[in-house]
Amino acid sequence: MVSAVGMTAALGGCGLTGDSDTTTLKLVAADYGDSRANGSQTYWNELAKAYESQHPDTHVEVSVYSWNDVDRKVREMVDAGDPPDMAQIGAYSDYAAKGLLYRADDLLSIPVQADFVSQLAAAGQVRGVQYGMPFAASTRVLFYNKALFAKAGATPPKTWDELASAARALKSEGVKYPYALPLGPEEAQAETMQWMLSGGGGYTDTVGTYSVDSPQNVDTFTWLKDDLVGPGLTGPVAPGKLNRADAFAAFTHGDVGMLNGHPSLMKAASAKGVKYGMVPTPGIDGESKNTLGVSDWMTAFKKNGHQDQIGDFLDFVYSDDNVLDFSREYDLLPVTTSASETMSSAAEDKALKPFLDELLLSELYPVGDASWASVSADVKKRIGQTVVSGGSPKAVLTEIQSSAVRADSGS
Repeated sequence: MVSAVGMTAALGGCGLTGDSDTTTLKLVAADYGDSRANGSQTYWNELAKAYESQHPDTHVEVSVYSWNDVDRKVREMVDAGDPPDMAQIGAYSDYAAKGLLYRADDLLSIPVQADFVSQLAAAGQVRGVQYGMPFAASTRVLFYNKALFAKAGATPPKTWDELASAARALKSEGVKYPYALPLGPEEAQAETMQWMLSGGGGYTDTVGTYSVDSPQNVDTFTWLKDDLVGPGLTGPVAPGKLNRADAFAAFTHGDVGMLNGHPSLMKAASAKGVKYGMVPTPGIDGESKNTLGVSDWMTAFKKNGHQDQIGDFLDFVYSDDNVLDFSREYDLLPVTTSASETMSSAAEDKALKPFLDELLLSELYPVGDASWASVSADVKKRIGQTVVSGGSPKAVLTEIQSSAVRADSGS
């Protein structure tokens, strides 16, 4: 997801109002904007104002943080014994495993809960119970710069070998980042899984056990190290130091030939006049059979009570109009079936249809595992080391696997 400079702001004051019968709901949310003008604080300001106008006995106080900070901020609040009523963040299962969260069916009306896209609702479950409520979704495709490709005489790749060939042609024409490989800490877990899937692997095996150091994953990162990074086809910044936001910014400035991207990159590139194309993720011997699906999560903590008020507010948040407004503002995929059907047939949403079509076939992170937050953090920290000169992809992946097993066992 696109994240801008973190903003911490409250809506309409803070704490309780003068009326002792007024309930204050505190929400911490992530920022999806790419500038202050379209930051998520504006979205929540308007949403909270609209809700409060209909519910004068409830005050909604929202703090918005960048994606670099929001998960850490919520964890600090929880560790201090002062969690927010709601948190819209990247993971939920570790909090659910500790019994800190309301179940979705304790909060939402039946029609609202039933309207979630089934795949996303299932990903929000821990041991068959939904605690994570999907809030925003996206899939990934390969973006390429049409002008740079034309100049280099390259064609959009369908295989890894074709991707490397195109990258070599782009490099020969002086393109700064023939293929941008963001394995930096901002969102390395996404680029990592995209490549794992394209190589026939993934974070887990078919029964859900961590398999980070599987032969398929070792082969994938060995290929990246030897065939892309080693020959200098990934640009001047080491992949482990390159963040997703910086890679996207470089693409919008015409400095990137190819990179994996999600829907919001379309608007950012168009705004800068970049002519781009999109194709499915290349795989070893053809288009990747699997693509990455990502969902961010709304959670509700039990500590402060407010069950009824939280549920009523979230029913409002997940109304069709509000889901559509958010999805269209930030070029993201809606998490409800009804909104998805609307966008699939609406002319104004035509550009998003390839991503919508992929969502039902995508694979999501193992977010239902309480250990995922820890594993994801470890991937962000270590994965860039797999492709450094003289390094061993197998050794690094084995280290991550060992940490994942320990986290999964609770030790």
